[in-house]
Amino acid sequence: MVGGLALGLLAVPGTARAATDLPPLQPLVQELRTDGRPCAAGDARPYVDGPPTLGAVLRDPEEDDRPGEGNMVGGEFEAWWTAADGTGQRRTYTTSTDAVSGTPQTWRMPEDVPANTVVSWHVRATAGTAVSAWSDEGDGSVCQFVYDDVSPQTPVVTSSDYPDSGYHGGVGVYGGFTVDSPSDDVVAYRYEFTGGTRVTVRPGEPGGPVTIRHLPLREGPDSLSVHAVDRAGRVSGTAGYAFAVRAGRAPVAHWPLSDAPGSTTAAARSGPAARAGSGVVFGADGPQGTSVTSVAALDGSGRGFLTPDAPVLDLRGTFAVSAWARPARTDRTMTVASQDEGDGPGFALGLRTGDDGPLWSFAAGGARVSGGAPETGEWAHLLGLYDAETGQARLYVDGHEVGTGTGAASPGTAGAFQIGRARDGDGHRDHWHGAIGDVRAHDRVVVPAEAAELARRAPVLLGRWSLEEAVDGASPERNGGKPMTLGTGATIHRGPDGSCIPGIDPDCPDVPYALFGDGHLQLDGATGHATTGTTVVDTEDSFTVGVAVRLADSAPDRPMTVLSQAGENTDVFKVRYDPAAYAWQLVVAQRDEVGAPETVVAQSHVPEGGTGPGCHLAVVHDAATGRMSLYLDGQTGPAATASVPRGLRSFGALQVGRAKTAGGWGEHLRGDVDEVQAYAGVLSESQIAHLRTGATAPLR
Repeated sequence: MVGGLALGLLAVPGTARAATDLPPLQPLVQELRTDGRPCAAGDARPYVDGPPTLGAVLRDPEEDDRPGEGNMVGGEFEAWWTAADGTGQRRTYTTSTDAVSGTPQTWRMPEDVPANTVVSWHVRATAGTAVSAWSDEGDGSVCQFVYDDVSPQTPVVTSSDYPDSGYHGGVGVYGGFTVDSPSDDVVAYRYEFTGGTRVTVRPGEPGGPVTIRHLPLREGPDSLSVHAVDRAGRVSGTAGYAFAVRAGRAPVAHWPLSDAPGSTTAAARSGPAARAGSGVVFGADGPQGTSVTSVAALDGSGRGFLTPDAPVLDLRGTFAVSAWARPARTDRTMTVASQDEGDGPGFALGLRTGDDGPLWSFAAGGARVSGGAPETGEWAHLLGLYDAETGQARLYVDGHEVGTGTGAASPGTAGAFQIGRARDGDGHRDHWHGAIGDVRAHDRVVVPAEAAELARRAPVLLGRWSLEEAVDGASPERNGGKPMTLGTGATIHRGPDGSCIPGIDPDCPDVPYALFGDGHLQLDGATGHATTGTTVVDTEDSFTVGVAVRLADSAPDRPMTVLSQAGENTDVFKVRYDPAAYAWQLVVAQRDEVGAPETVVAQSHVPEGGTGPGCHLAVVHDAATGRMSLYLDGQTGPAATASVPRGLRSFGALQVGRAKTAGGWGEHLRGDVDEVQAYAGVLSESQIAHLRTGATAPLR
């Protein structure tokens, strides 16, 4: 009967334990917490910014055998310290005994805990009359903390590189900022520069100073804000430090390579002039849309090079080299710029071939960064950077960083700077075959915004067809270029002339208003189309095409194309309305083959049809990133965008109102088209917004 009674008591949660039960387990030190921090004593004890919450996990020895069946435990916490008058002080707290074994139990300490005093504590588990050993008995240890009620003093910031008066340093030039606090218990500093993210650094010892390294990215006023943090997590007031940054230093050497045909020397805007080999011819055309109007062509032989016969960069420090480059071939490794170092190049910027095909490349200090896809006959802007501060090598192609920055060692000593070749023993190799222009060498970091500006190519208007009149079956291009020839089923429609009001005056013809200006192109949806007869945009390069369109029906029964430009076998790209998706779609072929897979970029839109205002569409291809985007009605923010294959060249004419299909031409548009504009280069969002008004984009 006694045994049966004991079993019955154990079956009811929260009831008294039998005398034969084991006592609760001694609390484990690793399961004790002071304000969430591990139990510690001595020099490792935590500092807290207020009376803390003590925590412990208390366990019944039969927890695993009888989960949820009477294994309830409580806890007794005890804390003690020596008061300022030398008397011992002690506080205790007993928790409820109906907590389930294995769950954390806590004690929020009273407000009379003294500041700046070592407080010790321990805990034991209870279950009825049974108690465990204290947590510091045997192999256990006592827990301690100190309540710190004083915040650290505001730190002091100084900098010899960027003093707090006048302009100093420069964009792309690192500077050191020393931060120190008068408080001796500071263990961290939190700081942020204007526009930057918050960063935490720790001194070598409590209360010690730190030096923050900073790379200014823009000219003008800048500021640093710092807070000191002590062991208790208390934060100081803000230390503000204002300074001003000069513009980035000019290149130490700069060869435009725009010298007159027949020259044997390349003049330098800075640095020494460069001797030209007999395989160099000046006077070649530079990249369109840039200020580089004339460049040098190198024939790829051992005579095709330029050199000042002297070093221009200290390869032991930070440096950057940039140039415009257009390869005449991509089937071999070629160098745009390098600088000799012993029997090899200290760095090399150019094109390399490998298993992944041709890639742009920058090698320095034993590291190589590669990326981007060189195209024969296509211009690219290259910038290689070695940052001695971080030990990183980086490569920018057309203003965009490519590849992954890799660790590099200082290249070391330097020999002569080379354009168009790289050192190889007593001679040189990897001679450039193609054009090179605007070679620059910097002794600092060229920051991302500067890299983008060096590579910027202003868009160029290739054609504007306002479609307001037709002469001999063709609508002229506004600047005298190739006209848009109208096919059967395509007519130029003039809007109302203002002599009457359609819909009100019964004798007034019901002519839809023009999308822009006085007229537009109307297509019948059966055979109607218009074409330039020749290729307008180079689909391997960056381009922008805009068009205004209004569908005749708000619910068309089939897909209809407004713009397309074909390769030999399929449309390289086309813009169409798909009623099944209620969306305008940019469709890009992955290969120039009949039935090739396609990438579709969509913008949702429900057409008004008939006499509505229509919408404006813009297609933007950024060859540097390999992305093509579709903008609807001059939108701002992210456009619908997709990656497109490189090397897909269009040989066909720009088509308005139809697309290439397996049976010839199809997807004819039934509706109105106006203001077709085509540009070489990437228009910005603000420039695209101008197209929506019927005007051309401002290009400068």
